Amino acid sequence: MSRQQIFTGEEYSRRLREVKHRMAAAGLDLVVCQDPANMNWLTGYDGWSFYVPQCVLVHLDEDLPIWFGRAQDRKSALMTTGLPEANVVAFSEHLVQNPDGHPYDELADLIRSRGWAGARIGVEMDAHYYTARCHAHLVAGLPDAAFSNNRDLVNWARLVKSEPELTLMRQAGRICTHAMSRAVERMRPGVPQNAVIAELYHAQIMGVDGMGGDYAAICPLMPVGEGTATPHLTWNDDPLPDSGLAILEIAGVRSRYHVALTRTVHFGKPLQRYQDIARVIVDAVDAGLEKARSGNVAEEVEAAWQAELRRNGLKKESRVGYPIGLAYPPDWGERTASLRPGDRTELEPGMCFHMMAGVWLEDFGLAISESFVVTDTGGEKLCAAPRQLIVVD
Repeated sequence: MSRQQIFTGEEYSRRLREVKHRMAAAGLDLVVCQDPANMNWLTGYDGWSFYVPQCVLVHLDEDLPIWFGRAQDRKSALMTTGLPEANVVAFSEHLVQNPDGHPYDELADLIRSRGWAGARIGVEMDAHYYTARCHAHLVAGLPDAAFSNNRDLVNWARLVKSEPELTLMRQAGRICTHAMSRAVERMRPGVPQNAVIAELYHAQIMGVDGMGGDYAAICPLMPVGEGTATPHLTWNDDPLPDSGLAILEIAGVRSRYHVALTRTVHFGKPLQRYQDIARVIVDAVDAGLEKARSGNVAEEVEAAWQAELRRNGLKKESRVGYPIGLAYPPDWGERTASLRPGDRTELEPGMCFHMMAGVWLEDFGLAISESFVVTDTGGEKLCAAPRQLIVVD
């Protein structure tokens, strides 16, 4: 078995069959997958090479995908995918950051050489690394092809996790629980923020019970004080305050599978208002988890959460959750279903979501989230961290 392969050949075959089924339904002959998570999910490919153009090709008539990437990374593909050498194709090194030529010129050559010049090709218009220049060169190189947005076809195929994937998700949840505990233990007045993050990174990577951790697709987020009124601030080297709020959003990661978690800490005795809002958030998550059962639809989870907030005079305008799983920077979300009004995606056992349960007001915010897997009886929590406003005296 290759160095980092963690799934069986049958698992990859199942995934490929599912993608081809979706391709046929969408009227596509070929999909070009540049999302590194989709590349990994289809082939096992794992390397920090997504900063240059690369992709995996899936054709309806081919038994195996084709990896296409930088010549320098060809060995990585052979080591991590198990694909035969004929299905690992490298582009010329001189095309890296070339002002005139582009790697997708050679991708177009490859597609023509396979007899697919007139194919119906689906590309990932919303993939973070599928640039406008990638698309322009591919279209120019294949004037007879019919291009369309494949509407995250592979992402949708990833939505329901297999049992081997759920094993990794539960392991990631244990790592996340451990890392959150270690970070909170370090969060004391006067401790520099970066010292907390250093402790957190150590816990994330060392893992728990012999299960090592992986790097996260999003760095730790830690707004402090008034910064808690907005969710996506990171840290600096300022000391933590003697009084006030801090929010920590992290993920545990096992073999690229992510489980996210957010907790709020208060230094000193919290205002009653903070305690009340935290209680509402906790109760609202419970209501959402109860609705996160197979047969319900995504918006029902959000509606249960929102009803509890509104009953207490609060509201959250943004979606309350999104699917999680296999991920690479810059995001651990899967960009498919959302827990929000109007999303009628039917929930199935094995779908995994981060219920980003937070309330952000004008001058402060609180967030106490949960990641869960959909089951027949409701959302199964993937972490075991206490769900409450954490008070540090």
